[in-house]
Amino acid sequence: MSYDDYLAEESMIVTAALTGGVHGKEANPNLPETPEEIGRAAAEAEAAGASVVHLHARRPNGERSFETARFQEIDDAVRRHTDDVIIQHSTGGTGAPDDVRHRPLRTDPPPEMASLDMGPLNRYDRLTSENTRALVDSLHAEMVDRGIKPELEVFNDGHLNEVHSLLDRRDLADPVYATLIFGPGTLAPPTPANFLNAIDNLPDGALFNTLGFGRHQLPFATMGALFGGHVRVGLEDNVYYERGELAESNARLVERVVRVADELGRPVASTAEARSILGLS
Repeated sequence: MSYDDYLAEESMIVTAALTGGVHGKEANPNLPETPEEIGRAAAEAEAAGASVVHLHARRPNGERSFETARFQEIDDAVRRHTDDVIIQHSTGGTGAPDDVRHRPLRTDPPPEMASLDMGPLNRYDRLTSENTRALVDSLHAEMVDRGIKPELEVFNDGHLNEVHSLLDRRDLADPVYATLIFGPGTLAPPTPANFLNAIDNLPDGALFNTLGFGRHQLPFATMGALFGGHVRVGLEDNVYYERGELAESNARLVERVVRVADELGRPVASTAEARSILGLS
């Protein structure tokens, strides 16, 4: 994907990352945590233009959960409130045994998509999310068995190497879909040069999704739109609308990136178009 895809006015998929697994209502009281809150947030994001919702599960106390039953409750609420949004589960996380990381894949029906972290990353001062190749391969194998499309999460340049390594080890259904992630810490430094370099180093024919954390969400979404990619926004990645102003909802962040795409002449994909682009239908 490239600037030529932008010039060709290819449709752009918008993903809404509704809640995440780290910060909660202490960071922004509008962040949804219960299944009902997440279901309503998904419906609002869908109405604003998102065709994919990226989901984490929360326990009743707001802490992260990997349990299949909790994801099932959330999926049921999302399907109850939305028309036809694509459900994507997170399999990422810190401090959970490998077998626990598989549990988000086991709902009935399974999600259409799931995230697949491409390698290790540091979280806070004393935690590391390992994401060994053995875990990546086992998660991918279960996704294949259950008909779930992986979204490859690329947190830095080393993870770009791991994308190519995964393709050497395993057969991935076309199109390969990768999220390029920019921000602090272990993430790729958020500069336009690094963004362009990441695009250039993707496998031939791969599609990319663009994710900037915090204040980088809007500029990197704009660059994603300009270079023929797809974009992710939401309260998981950024709790502010602008400096000093908390975002009122996930939908408001979706609405803004849809306006940007409209100004740039980039059509936003419907859910049916998104499924076609991603090879889900």
